[in-house]
Amino acid sequence: MTRNTFVRRAAPALGLGFLLSFGSSIGQTYFISLFAGDIRADLNLTHGSFGTLYTFATLASAATFLWLGKLTDRFDLSLLSAFSLVGLSGCALLIAGVDSLITLILGIFGLRLFGQGLLSHIAITAMGCWFAAERGRALSIATLGFPVGEALLPVLAAFLLTFCTWREIWTGASVGMIVIMLPLLLWLAYLVRERGLDRPRNDIFGAEGSGRLSWTREQVLRDLRFYGLLPGLLAPPFIITGVLFHQVHLVETKSWTLAAFASCYPLYAISSTVASLAAGWMVDRSGAARLLRFYLLPLALGLALLAATDAIFAAPAFMLLMGASAGAATVVVGALWAELYGTDHLGAIRSLVVALLVLSTAIAPGLMGLLIDAGLSLDSQFVLLSIYVFVCAISFVVMLPSLVLGLQPPASR
Repeated sequence: MTRNTFVRRAAPALGLGFLLSFGSSIGQTYFISLFAGDIRADLNLTHGSFGTLYTFATLASAATFLWLGKLTDRFDLSLLSAFSLVGLSGCALLIAGVDSLITLILGIFGLRLFGQGLLSHIAITAMGCWFAAERGRALSIATLGFPVGEALLPVLAAFLLTFCTWREIWTGASVGMIVIMLPLLLWLAYLVRERGLDRPRNDIFGAEGSGRLSWTREQVLRDLRFYGLLPGLLAPPFIITGVLFHQVHLVETKSWTLAAFASCYPLYAISSTVASLAAGWMVDRSGAARLLRFYLLPLALGLALLAATDAIFAAPAFMLLMGASAGAATVVVGALWAELYGTDHLGAIRSLVVALLVLSTAIAPGLMGLLIDAGLSLDSQFVLLSIYVFVCAISFVVMLPSLVLGLQPPASR
């Protein structure tokens, strides 16, 4: 099937995935952090106290998501999407009217749970369940909402802040999700059902191997391969979150300007988009497991470059390399779990992985900050992280034979 034919036939499902991944932007750290200064000023919070509250709310959302995420295996994904979008809208409205620490914690908790957690999870799980032979391409197109949000929303927010208050922007975001995004979501969901694209584990676009059983989450937890994969798979979200959280300190130590560093964000979005599309094509040809050994290498190279020089060219180069790994990771890791463990319990398996991912992003800022306070410079940390990522890539090479065997799940206890 040609790409144009595939996109035309699957357009409602791909559009729904794109809408969900784009909508998740409201709950992502890069968007929330744009208003951190205003929130701290209004509630009289220090950097440390706000960071602590943010970490606590994020960890609480990860713990809750561990249970909620597996609902994607039991309920209609379109209905769950609508529920999550309404929840995200309500939490955005809560942030708009925040006047106490309790409402701030609840608001951030909800933004992280419904945005970063559920909307992202549903988008990727739906593509994994609804597509088989074209799974890589489906993921690469549907998840374009992530880089589009990263490229557009910070610029839009900065523009709106010139004539709107931050509370008005959050109110507008809440209303926009209900008035614009929810009707569009329901319309796309209707088209998905009408065309039969949401038939459980459908074979419209190719089927999984016959006779292969799907793993449960409990069986996955008894699979040693799962634990061997985690150190490498959690590295990009941990590192990217940590670097971006400490970007002000980074530019100060490099004698750059924050404006110069921030101007490189579009390069990150472009690189992420290109890498995502390329990874989707390669996943469909070679499988996700065979690409694991490659997708970490740009990030390792970018960290090494950032540690090696204070020249300003390192900033755009790092953003390009980091974006390449981030974009490829969305598709490769998104397809990997369906490839290894089947799709019957994909929601439960991904909810476990996403909870661990959120945990890693919650730990990164604090841990890197403590190391800075202890005298370990960011450049030294980048050297260590680069070596770590290279070692993880090598471990994926060692694990490859066991990943492509198509193992059956162990007997249930």
